[in-house]
Amino acid sequence: MGAGQGNGAEQGKGKSVKVRWTMPAANQLRSIFDFITENNPPAAERMVRRIRDAIHRTSRMPHAGRIGRVAGTREIVVAGTPYLVAYRVVEDSIHVLAILHGAQEWPESF
Repeated sequence: MGAGQGNGAEQGKGKSVKVRWTMPAANQLRSIFDFITENNPPAAERMVRRIRDAIHRTSRMPHAGRIGRVAGTREIVVAGTPYLVAYRVVEDSIHVLAILHGAQEWPESF
């Protein structure tokens, strides 16, 4: 063990849980990309990158998202976008359940 590896803060640094995508969430991300790319392909790529980056950051701190509107879920707001990501923490992974526009009606369950 090298210097500093015994520190709990150091051990958690950079560790991520697995990210698992549900089919509905993967399809929603594709739909977002397709919709934006009709008018602005570079903006579509930036939007998808922002969403994926937010999910990746969440995988390092899975409980950082706010308590979700649907029981048993958590949510993150994707900064600089109108999108929210709903996910569930399951053991050593997060399951991405949905990517919704903030103006959309939120489902009662996933």
